Amino acid sequence: MKYHLFGNTGLRVSELCLGTMGFGTENGWGATEENSKAVFETFANAGGNFIDTANIYTSGTSEKFVGKFVGSDRDHFVVATKYGLKDRNGDPNFSGNHRKNMMRSVHESLKRLQTDYIDLLWLHIWDFTTSPDEILMGLNDLIHRGMVNYIGISDTPAWRVAQANTIAELRGWHKFAGLQVEYSLINRTAERDLLPMAKALNLSVTPWAPLAGGALTGKYLRGEKGRLPDASKRLNERNTVIAQTVVDAANEMGCAPSQVAIQWTRQRNQQVIPIIGATKAAQIEEALAGVEVIIPEKWIQKLNEVSSIELGFPHDFFLEPAVIDVSYGQTRDKLIF
Repeated sequence: MKYHLFGNTGLRVSELCLGTMGFGTENGWGATEENSKAVFETFANAGGNFIDTANIYTSGTSEKFVGKFVGSDRDHFVVATKYGLKDRNGDPNFSGNHRKNMMRSVHESLKRLQTDYIDLLWLHIWDFTTSPDEILMGLNDLIHRGMVNYIGISDTPAWRVAQANTIAELRGWHKFAGLQVEYSLINRTAERDLLPMAKALNLSVTPWAPLAGGALTGKYLRGEKGRLPDASKRLNERNTVIAQTVVDAANEMGCAPSQVAIQWTRQRNQQVIPIIGATKAAQIEEALAGVEVIIPEKWIQKLNEVSSIELGFPHDFFLEPAVIDVSYGQTRDKLIF
């Protein structure tokens, strides 16, 4: 395992992140404590130190398991958790980005994790009701109290992330160092604004669902059924073609389809640290073995082509020959970018 500096910080994190949404069986699927520990130990023994969980995962069981597993060597691991999604139904202040929920949620996470600090706290999802100033001031208070070391933001429009980090920079506050988004060969919409924004602001990108809920392992091609509620949205003609191309590439390269799909997210000319979820040790072993896989350029091109999306305005507009002509006065080919 190699390590990356996380975004605009000096924090060293492993090149893969262990996702623990499946630690616990409260959602009707997932891993028992014994199986979760086997997954964790397999990841840790390979040099993995970056662990991702959240307050809402398996009703808090995921955090409890993570706390137990890292407890004997807490300072070695980079533990990331999240706040913002509900801890209770029917109570308006038990969810959201606001300060009251932030403070309550972090205190509860610390108890479940059996630790006195969180390495990386993610804002889980933008709530469209709380101002960036309130969020940033609250997060900075947590850092100053020693309860949180770094902050990241997940599932938020690019303009909001850019606005928040600009405010933070101007006011001397701590900035978001990472961006978590859905990103895979099946869902490349983050390439429109989110990924370019992250690259410009030096944010590490930690994509969730890099295997698109298992679709890119080829299991649906084999007739297997999806276990997650949203599996059906990944079952269509376009995604079947993409999955088959991944399988074809893997067969020629002599590796697993999952390794091709994960490595594709990493060969993107910017720092991407995929979140790898697993409920069995064999699954994480396969992902770990894939870090040495290099996808040949011919397959990168084929995968890009079969999964391509329309970037939309203004991105496609910028690529029109007439626009290039009037923007650069027939000198674009002479410029070094």
